[in-house]
Amino acid sequence: MGDNLKKNMMGALAWSTINIAGAQLSQLIIGIILARILFPEDFGVIGVMFFFIGMSTVLIDGGFGQGLIRKKDATTKDFSTIFYFNLTLSIFLYLLLYLAAPFLSDFFSIPSLTKLSRVLFISIIVFSLYFIQQVQLYKKLDYKSIAIINIISISASGILAAVMAVNGFGVWSLVFQQLSLHIFKLFVFPFFFRWKPTKEFSFSTIKGLSGFSLPLLGQTSLNVIFNNIYVLLMGKFYSIQQVGFFTQANKYSETVNSATQNILFTGTFPIFSQIQDDQPRLLRIYRKLTNSVSMVVFPLVAFLFVAAHPLIITLIKEKWEFSVVLFQILIVANLFTPLYTINVNLLNARGESKNTLRLEIFKKSMILLSIISCFSFGIKVLLFGFVVANFIAYVASMIAIKKSIFHYYRHQVLDFLSVLLVVIPIVAIVWPINLTHFSNLTKLILEGISFVTLYLIAVRVFFPENFKEVKDGIMKKLSKKS
Repeated sequence: MGDNLKKNMMGALAWSTINIAGAQLSQLIIGIILARILFPEDFGVIGVMFFFIGMSTVLIDGGFGQGLIRKKDATTKDFSTIFYFNLTLSIFLYLLLYLAAPFLSDFFSIPSLTKLSRVLFISIIVFSLYFIQQVQLYKKLDYKSIAIINIISISASGILAAVMAVNGFGVWSLVFQQLSLHIFKLFVFPFFFRWKPTKEFSFSTIKGLSGFSLPLLGQTSLNVIFNNIYVLLMGKFYSIQQVGFFTQANKYSETVNSATQNILFTGTFPIFSQIQDDQPRLLRIYRKLTNSVSMVVFPLVAFLFVAAHPLIITLIKEKWEFSVVLFQILIVANLFTPLYTINVNLLNARGESKNTLRLEIFKKSMILLSIISCFSFGIKVLLFGFVVANFIAYVASMIAIKKSIFHYYRHQVLDFLSVLLVVIPIVAIVWPINLTHFSNLTKLILEGISFVTLYLIAVRVFFPENFKEVKDGIMKKLSKKS
């Protein structure tokens, strides 16, 4: 790996990590405060509406964001064209959802949904106003500015929501948390990147980008639909309280899942794109990244599985206890999602967006099949089906990688298997702490200390090169500061 490319990649990953970690930490703190004040029903109501927000956001993006990042000679006319296209589409979508709000309220049997959704859906238009600025910062690899913008906006909107919740606004505090998030971003972006669209519009730009972008649109649309399909089904057929339990469990699971996915996407897609034609170099970076991500994600997921009960009860009280087992199933279901994301990003960077669309269609088909097979057996069995579907999808992505860069299956498995074989025994050793009569906080502390200690010892013994690399990196940082 060349020095400049390595520096760019490490810088991108570092600031992506700061961005996502800072954002997730802010959301986690605010989320804990809100969960302790509000009720499962409030989170159930807002969870039902997230599908429509997510779907609208994807349609506005349309895959054009990644298309502009990938296009090496993108012009001012290209950015302006997509801006006007997105703004027009966002207004149309808002009007459509505004009119559909009463029907949504009747469908989910939630009378308050009409007013709540009409306010929340304003965020769709606001998103389109700063989307192109966000894309240009990603294209410039300016992850520092993106990190600062996100952390400021998330923190400010979270504080507003907490103040509203304390003052008795109930579910409205969650609505304004989401709406104000986009409004804060809109006003903060100009301080870091000033841009105005020119009076130019070109259908050739849309046509030129659509070949790459439309398959991505199909892929991301499927993601939104299936990321929310459980909430939609529960919102229709289960009580809104159960939706709230699932929403909270899913939110904590996604704190890990979406954080790793966003870090990997923003940090690796542009890098993979730069070396898309240099297959040996691409393979070396891919293997190194897969192993490194496994060494971070696998132990983190394992610890959260072990400490789920004392963690959730300590943070958001006993009223959320039913969320514990749902959280455990969900984090297991997403164990291989970061590696799947790396595979998809590599394929997209090589221009194989049609293949990733097929991959996503297959994954969603497996999820749909699991839903059909398991729905009548209850929510826990339903989510176990999700575990199986995700694992099969990851295997399918391995097949796609083999065809794209000729990376043997045996090597793909070995890149993460050694880490998994180290983590599983640690889980078995630490788990009995849950059976003691200590307080939940004491259990959490003991499990944390035990798990971290055992894992560090294991890394030192079984992965000495990785241990030395991390140790040298830390010492180098400390020496610079001193």
